[in-house]
Amino acid sequence: MPARGEEIPLGDAAAAPDVFEQVEGVPLPKRFTVVNHPSIYAFPAPKLKNTGVAIVVAPGGGHSQLVIDKEGWEVAEWLNKNGISAFVLKYRLARAKDSHYTVAGDALADATHAMSVVRSHAADWDINPERIGIMGFSAGGELAALMETRFDKESRPDFAVVVYPGFRPGAITVPKDAPATFLVCADDDPSHVVTTVNLYLDLQKQGISSEMHIYATGKHGFGLRAPQTLPVSTWPDRLKEWMVDKKLLK
Repeated sequence: MPARGEEIPLGDAAAAPDVFEQVEGVPLPKRFTVVNHPSIYAFPAPKLKNTGVAIVVAPGGGHSQLVIDKEGWEVAEWLNKNGISAFVLKYRLARAKDSHYTVAGDALADATHAMSVVRSHAADWDINPERIGIMGFSAGGELAALMETRFDKESRPDFAVVVYPGFRPGAITVPKDAPATFLVCADDDPSHVVTTVNLYLDLQKQGISSEMHIYATGKHGFGLRAPQTLPVSTWPDRLKEWMVDKKLLK
């Protein structure tokens, strides 16, 4: 079982170093602006709470940065509180300055590799290999959408959580064996509402069980930080209810 916050490499150790921001006194990086060393950071569920469910979490940042504190560490903590193991994905950034990486060729490969690693270690890490999902925010939501539509036997997520995703029209083609999906966005985030609703409709066309929540206000990038006065702040509760409904949680 990996230690909490342990980094598990997915890529080439000889590549140029990553570039990131660090807050003094905080062990984990706040934000990455260059990623050459893809990895996952492990946050195993507490032993007494462990449900056997695990999620690979892909933070957003427009593929030019990774806002890994807000959409990585904070999300992992919420998942752990609910008995879910989290693996925060540090993926290569296709739109970082001078980047030669691509979303479909490199970032997606990192997400695919992460899913395969978690599933291959399921027995060692006290995870149910048939209850491993993908969750993505914004650009990470694009990766989640790609993961649930382009997969092989080892990398297919058992469910997907897609939060204010951003991707170009026509980039996603939903197959008939895509996994059940939970989608969430805010109505005052117009461009991401379009991608969210279109993905939902494409899932529906293929008969894939889906649940979508569009909140009136929240704008983009609310993560788990939406003001408690706004209904959008309750979306994690809706996610937990959906996971219970899908028999992922009790």
